[in-house]
Amino acid sequence: MTPLDIKINEHFGGLVVRKDLVKAVKGNAIVPSYVLEYLLGQYCATADEETIKTGIETVIDILAKHYVHRSEAGIVRSNIREKKLRKVIDRVSVELNDKEDVYQATFANLGINKVAVPASTIKKHQKLLVGGVWCIADLEIRSFKASASIRRCLAGEASSFNLFG
Repeated sequence: MTPLDIKINEHFGGLVVRKDLVKAVKGNAIVPSYVLEYLLGQYCATADEETIKTGIETVIDILAKHYVHRSEAGIVRSNIREKKLRKVIDRVSVELNDKEDVYQATFANLGINKVAVPASTIKKHQKLLVGGVWCIADLEIRSFKASASIRRCLAGEASSFNLFG
């Protein structure tokens, strides 16, 4: 580590993200670099190599548990249905449904829409209304209605959003 790196970590401890670590955790997750940088900033923003190694393992574990691959969306929806609550990393966009006077989210990779989002969440995270942002969200499904061939989410609630970027 160079003297400059040491000084930066000394004065900006917990805020420095090593860009070379992004490649180490990317794997086959199709997420923007800033999502990975956010997670790395949470767990690897230090000069201590052992902490960085542990942090990388934590970030890889978080991606494995919570990132929604489009090809596995059905499995994730099933898990949400069975467990009732699941943390997911996905691209989310929210719109105001004027007729019902509620905010409703669409989860791109998960393939569900009309997920109720509390107004308090929108007040805290207004970027959700600007066309879609990557976030980690706790998703709770409260009811399903049978359709012709699949069970489709019609109502649910998403809360505890953490926005990336």
